[in-house]
Amino acid sequence: MAGVSSKSLAAALESLEPKLGTASIALAQDLFAILELLDSNAGLRRALTDPTREGAEKAALANNLLTGKVSAPAQTVFLELVASRWSSARDLGDALEVLAATSAIAIAEGQGDGSANLDKLEEELFTFIRVVGSSHELQRALDDTQASVAAKSALALKVVPAVGDVAALLIRQAVAAPRGLKPTALVQRFVELVAKRQQRWIAYVSVTRDLSVEQIKRLQAGLNNLYGRDLKINVNIDPTLVGGIKVVVGDEVVDATAATRLSDLRRRLAV
Repeated sequence: MAGVSSKSLAAALESLEPKLGTASIALAQDLFAILELLDSNAGLRRALTDPTREGAEKAALANNLLTGKVSAPAQTVFLELVASRWSSARDLGDALEVLAATSAIAIAEGQGDGSANLDKLEEELFTFIRVVGSSHELQRALDDTQASVAAKSALALKVVPAVGDVAALLIRQAVAAPRGLKPTALVQRFVELVAKRQQRWIAYVSVTRDLSVEQIKRLQAGLNNLYGRDLKINVNIDPTLVGGIKVVVGDEVVDATAATRLSDLRRRLAV
């Protein structure tokens, strides 16, 4: 996905983020259900991505299709998507898949210790990939176009019987609707989304000199306070750094140009 579609997806993810704090796994389930509807109707995909149609017109079409069939939050997310512009009809479905999976992953993140829960989810998905990847028989069974979705989903979950509800949802989705991929390949994509979200829990800190144990403790406390969560700290020494400190958390870069946000951290690091 590139160009206008990439920008639309980035905007959709930014809009989705504030909704995730109060969301339940039903949001992800509903978004995957909308994806199933979209994938089953080529005419609908073309209509919803037609560049000659106004965004409001496309949103009205989607609204008529979905009212009463999915939750209001899921409907809102999808209406925002179709109001955007897409390079191809396929890109809309791909974006919806990312939003659905991201919603599910965020639910796992919010269940207690976010970082540890993401680690657990990642391992559960990796376990499915490893087990299926090591068995040609399993691969053939999950790729069998004659088998029912229910049968393949049941088989997939027997492979990893102890996984949590989010991992189970993502694995079922990969088996039921791989969308041109092998189920394990789609699960691998979901793993990559988990890894991306894990970056929100890691602070990559660049400083000009080695820090003492006490300074690292003060830095940890300052960053935890700044971001409102317990972050993992990864310190890198960069003598050429201007301003003395640079912090990267997820997609956010806080460097010497953001003096007001770093002043407290500098004070904590002062000898």
